Amino acid sequence: MSVHPFIEAEKQGGHSVKRACELLGVSRAAFHARRDPAPGPRALRDAAPTARITEARQRSKGTYGAPRIHAVLQRQGDGCGRRRVARLMRRAGLAGRHRRRRQPTTIADPHAHLRPDLIGRDFAPDPAAIDTRWCGDIAYVPTEEGWLYPATVIDVASRRVVGWATADHLRPEPVADALKAACRNRRPTTAVIFHSDRGRQYTGTAYAAPAERSGIRLSVGRTGQCWDNALAESFFSTLKCEMPGDRPRPGRAGARTAIFEFIEGWYNLYRLHSSLGYRSPADFEAAAA
Repeated sequence: MSVHPFIEAEKQGGHSVKRACELLGVSRAAFHARRDPAPGPRALRDAAPTARITEARQRSKGTYGAPRIHAVLQRQGDGCGRRRVARLMRRAGLAGRHRRRRQPTTIADPHAHLRPDLIGRDFAPDPAAIDTRWCGDIAYVPTEEGWLYPATVIDVASRRVVGWATADHLRPEPVADALKAACRNRRPTTAVIFHSDRGRQYTGTAYAAPAERSGIRLSVGRTGQCWDNALAESFFSTLKCEMPGDRPRPGRAGARTAIFEFIEGWYNLYRLHSSLGYRSPADFEAAAA
């Protein structure tokens, strides 16, 4: 029996609490503090920042961990340090979402025309280079009707998804549609490099011909080197980790709506990127304008 229940039993039995505390070497003040606990000074100081942390995490749809929540609080003028944010999140049972292992969808075409790598793993943000270098990839999202395959075009300089499309197959059409959407949305005035992996969707003539007619210079990474297209692959890791819902959606239409809401309603406008100094793509582009 611990000290506190023993003294309680002594009190209920009509014995002296003072004498019981003396016998056990416990002060009466400590006994009453343990019996009727009140929040201490530290708990009172932590209450307000914990509430702000919880609110920031809710706004991120439960995806942000300590680094991004700390960035949100800093933007709001809150001086709460990063270690304190991490401690308060642990105490409140809050955690960000972790990325799952990615299943590759790249199937190289051994007969495809070899193109150079015009990016060379240089994915650094650059406010002066918006709409000069794009990259993209195609991935999969499970639904109860089968796979849905989203394809993206991402501006390397700002991390913004400038074009995207979906399909129920892995033929070249979705990647071509995503590139067409990017050209419509951005209307680049100079030649743009588009970088991808060596998947057959990106190296066949069905994709290359219309891309080159639009003034797009095609670039590809090396076979089996995921880091050569790291930015595009990172986006899909983020989408699968942070898009609400852990189970396959009932249908492809619902999955497409969820992707639309994630990209257009969250990722491009509000999602903070550490590589952008914890700014969103929209904020980064606005500052560069």
